Amino acid sequence: MSGDQIIAKGKQVIQIEGEAALNLVNSIDGEFIKAVNVILNTSGRVVFTGMGKSGIVARKIVATLNSTGTASIYMHPTDALHGDLGMVRKDDIVIIISKSGNTEELLQLIPMFKRINVTLIGMLGETNSKIGKECDIVLNISVKEEACPYDLAPTSSTTAALVMGDALAITLLEMRGFTAEDFALLHPGGSLGKRLSLKIDEIMISGKDVPIVKESASLKDSILEITSKRLGTTCVVNNDGILSGIITDGDLRRLLEKTLDIKSLTAFDVMTKKPKTITKDLLASFALQQMENYNITSLIVVDKQNKPEGIVHLHDLVKLGLQSR
Repeated sequence: MSGDQIIAKGKQVIQIEGEAALNLVNSIDGEFIKAVNVILNTSGRVVFTGMGKSGIVARKIVATLNSTGTASIYMHPTDALHGDLGMVRKDDIVIIISKSGNTEELLQLIPMFKRINVTLIGMLGETNSKIGKECDIVLNISVKEEACPYDLAPTSSTTAALVMGDALAITLLEMRGFTAEDFALLHPGGSLGKRLSLKIDEIMISGKDVPIVKESASLKDSILEITSKRLGTTCVVNNDGILSGIITDGDLRRLLEKTLDIKSLTAFDVMTKKPKTITKDLLASFALQQMENYNITSLIVVDKQNKPEGIVHLHDLVKLGLQSR
């Protein structure tokens, strides 16, 4: 196969699966409304089951639902026939994923689901199938063709199932009024959770570790403060403790390029006025965004009187794993 043929085949697969996903628009109908409302109003969980590739897709949908506020679990059909059926309760909803709608292991479970009296939702490639006839609600995930040239490996059909699962999850997310803060509570680990939940007051340098000098401080004392606190900067305040400026390593280098006569200079003479500030109640991710926007490495945290109460440094944000979107 030549390079051009390889590219053509890759594009063909994407086109076939893309069309399969787009064709699902026609399946968002009254049955979809029923499925969403039933899941939204249940006091139980959503139990997914499916064999083979459908089972793998089911696990992914379960993960998406759990992370967006809908409690879900996956149950392997074979394990269910050997005891795991006990995890299903009468308040639960069972969603069966099957391309053919005639999967033997799933058909064996249906009488047991009926006995428990749970609502059955079929996510099926063949709606007029044995499983389809037993379900209370049927979501049509049929596809015209698989991307596999032999129509054997599930490709378009698994893509369609995934997309339908996402459609359910995101619709439910919005109907629940699920917020970014709710999402953060379910994702406390990793950069995503930190970006959504960490606030400035949780990560800022505070107390005696904040470098501060008065406007009247000598340049020598200012340099010593910068050096001792190891942040490459110091706040400059007036006699009332209100922030009036900032001195950075960069300011000092630029000063020395202009003059070496620095003995008589004070912090007020050297400082950059109106430095960028932030308040401690904001998200740490906002601090990172501000640093990127202004191409700076630190932000001064001020209180309501504009008095310094902390510093946020870029290095600390990077160590925490906070990355820009």
